[in-house]
Amino acid sequence: MIKELFSLLAVFIALFLFGMVVMRAGLFHLGQARFQKILHRLTDTAWKGLIVGAIATAILQSSSAIIIMTVGLVATGLLAFRHSIGIILGANIGTTMTTEMLALDLSMFIVPLLIIGLISLLLPSLSAYSLGCFSFGLACIFIAMDGLETLAYPLASIPSIHSFFDLTNEHQLLGIGIGTVLTAIIQSSTATTAIAMGFMSDNVLGLKAGIAIMLGANIGTCVTAYLASLGSGQSAKLVAYANIWLNVIGVLLFIPLIGWLSMFASSLTSSPMMQLAHASLIFNVLCSIILLPFVTFFAKLVEWIHVK
Repeated sequence: MIKELFSLLAVFIALFLFGMVVMRAGLFHLGQARFQKILHRLTDTAWKGLIVGAIATAILQSSSAIIIMTVGLVATGLLAFRHSIGIILGANIGTTMTTEMLALDLSMFIVPLLIIGLISLLLPSLSAYSLGCFSFGLACIFIAMDGLETLAYPLASIPSIHSFFDLTNEHQLLGIGIGTVLTAIIQSSTATTAIAMGFMSDNVLGLKAGIAIMLGANIGTCVTAYLASLGSGQSAKLVAYANIWLNVIGVLLFIPLIGWLSMFASSLTSSPMMQLAHASLIFNVLCSIILLPFVTFFAKLVEWIHVK
């Protein structure tokens, strides 16, 4: 029984990641080259970078993709390192749009999305293919979310797993560690947050534990950008280091505020999944607004620490 449950958990996580990859593939065909030009031309100030980074990430549904683009632009000298920091802050905000969407109950659209996706994939047009990828990938994500919610209670009924969840509910640092490690392994902070949402929907995880896991996911997602910077020049590596420092500083600032964030998110909605989505949005927006005035100082600090 336990083996079957964990096998199903692995299947639903894999399906979620597959859906994310397929959906992003469709969006990239439509917008990747365009957004690279926009990132290059419209990010001469931190505020512009934040706005462009947030919009681009919300549309392309991947903060890692935007940050990897930014690493590439800095590596080729098309973008100054200090101008990349606003984009990183914006990407952190933009990625919360995905979790807001996942928190909605859209399971009724799974079959129509699958049908639209399959038909569009058979058409020869590039635009139809991109729409098909987006529609089919989104359907896979919602199927995986339903599966994760269904598995939450059976998994929590296993005594050892139940004890582990109780420990996570009591110790927020453990939740941060889980979020960091899991995201570093599966390379998707959205998937980690979605897993937490699935367990929260059955009241297995509390909101504070979910927020802690979400905070850890913000740190774990930095691994993707760091790997992309390996083999690049010093300036490109600085983008990856800045991404790590920004997320770590943001999480450290909010560890004492998890209780407040939990109460505030609870006051906005009664849905546990929506509460976590709102908490993620509030965390990323506040961190970006707090850190934005210090972008120039922060850029110099990162250069001082990492440039030999």
